[in-house]
Amino acid sequence: MTEASKKTSPPWRFLVPLFLFGALAGLLLYGLGQDPREVPSPLIGKAAPEFELPDLLDPSRTLSKADLLGQVSLVNVWASWCSACRAEHGMLMEISRRSDVQLLGLNWKDGQAEARQVIRMSGNPYRMIGFDPDNNAGIDWGVYGAPETFVVDRQGIIRYKQIGPIDPQVWQQTLAPMIAKLQSEPSSLPTQPER
Repeated sequence: MTEASKKTSPPWRFLVPLFLFGALAGLLLYGLGQDPREVPSPLIGKAAPEFELPDLLDPSRTLSKADLLGQVSLVNVWASWCSACRAEHGMLMEISRRSDVQLLGLNWKDGQAEARQVIRMSGNPYRMIGFDPDNNAGIDWGVYGAPETFVVDRQGIIRYKQIGPIDPQVWQQTLAPMIAKLQSEPSSLPTQPER
């Protein structure tokens, strides 16, 4: 580089790397401030996807979208290998005893024997448990981890997605009030009979 070309280079060219570094640092700080459990689901406000899965405990029965129609449901994604699911299980048992919301399970990426053992040892809070070892339904529901829980209204519309375990605070402050509101709305669909 000659002396003449050094003198004619624009002074702002030294500011470009500094500006790029500042922009990247700002994006990183913004991302660190976000709660990863609050990732919005693209399914909120949309109909639950079509699915049909064998019941974990009785493979002659199936769990499908039709089971969501007519009553407010919690669809809880869980697996035997998931420690957070085990931590949440007691709360699910409590919900099944004290609430009239329909609680359905989606056993995700799991072994049948292992999942059945968890239910046998810890109790069964679910009305039915869809067995999805290959993630066929999980993909359509947008599941990327366990536990996740979807609130589905009587018309089969997904209203909320809880990422992470349900604990007393999540139940009392978020899910129970939402479910009560949805249950008080008039339904244009008949209630599903018990199987």
